[in-house]
Amino acid sequence: MRHSIVILPQYPWPEMRRRWQLAEELGFDSAYTYDHLSWRSLADEPWGATVPTLAAAALVTSRIRLGTFVASPNYRHPVPFAKELASLDELSGGRMTVGLGSGGTGFDATVLGAEVLPPRARHDRFAEFVSLLDELLRFEAPGSGGVSASGSFYTAQDARMVGSPSQTPRMPFVIGGNGPKGLALVARYGQGWVTTGRDGATGSAWWDAVAEQCGRLDDALEAAGRSPSTLSRHLSLDSGGTFSLESVDAFEELAGRAASLGFTDVVSHWPRESGIYAGREEVLLEVASRFGTHG
Repeated sequence: MRHSIVILPQYPWPEMRRRWQLAEELGFDSAYTYDHLSWRSLADEPWGATVPTLAAAALVTSRIRLGTFVASPNYRHPVPFAKELASLDELSGGRMTVGLGSGGTGFDATVLGAEVLPPRARHDRFAEFVSLLDELLRFEAPGSGGVSASGSFYTAQDARMVGSPSQTPRMPFVIGGNGPKGLALVARYGQGWVTTGRDGATGSAWWDAVAEQCGRLDDALEAAGRSPSTLSRHLSLDSGGTFSLESVDAFEELAGRAASLGFTDVVSHWPRESGIYAGREEVLLEVASRFGTHG
C-alpha cells in the first residue's frame, strides 16, 4: 500500500517548505494540496493559491509525487489549467498527479457569480472538462492548428500545447466519482480513482458505503472492458468521522480496513493546530516510523 499526505496551503512559505520537504524525507509516496479558493470552515483563514504552491514544492523536493486533491471545474477552464499543469509537470521532473472532481456547491461554485448547477449538469460539465483536459495534455502536434472544442460548457479555438510532455502520454488522472456516470468517466479516463465515501456518513455506515462504491467501480471497469489491476484506488481516511492521525492506533485500523477493501493508496491530512484535522505532528512522525510510508 502507498501512503499520501495532504498539506493544506495555509502557512507562510518557510513553514510550508518544511512540511513538503519533511513529507519527502519521511517517505510519503505523494503529497497533495487542495485546489480551492477557500474551503468550508477554513474560509476566513489564510489560504494560498494551488499552482504557485505546487510550483514551489516542486523546486524544493526531488522524489515525492505532487498533485491536486482535487481540482474541479468550479472556477477553472481546461485550456489555461492544462498549461499550468504541463508547466508544473516540467518543473517537478514528471512528478505531477492530477486529482480531479466534479466540484461541490460551496464557495468555489458561486464566488465568480455563477449559479450552483444541479447534479446532472455538474456531471455533464465535469465530463466535458475531463475530456478536453485529456486531449490538451496529450497534444503533441505543433503546427497542426492546436486543439479546438465547442461544448455546452467549454470552448477552445486552436489552443496550443507546444512541447513534449514530461510524462507520456500524459500525467496520470486520479478521478473522483461514485455514481454510474462518474464511475464510467473514471473507467474511461482515469489511471486512478479517489473517494471520500458518502457525504454525511460516519463509522460503519461510511465503511459500508465505501465498500459499495468499490463494487460499483468493479462493475464500471468490467463494462469498459478494463482490468481492475490497471487502476489505482485512493481513499481519504479522514472522511468517515475519524481523523486518521489522531493516534497511531487510529491510523493502523483505518489503513488496514482500506487495504482489506482493495485500496492501493490511503490519504491522510497533515495535523492542524485546531479545528478540522486537529492533531499532533508527533503522531505523523510515529506513523511514518512504525509503518513505513513508502511502498
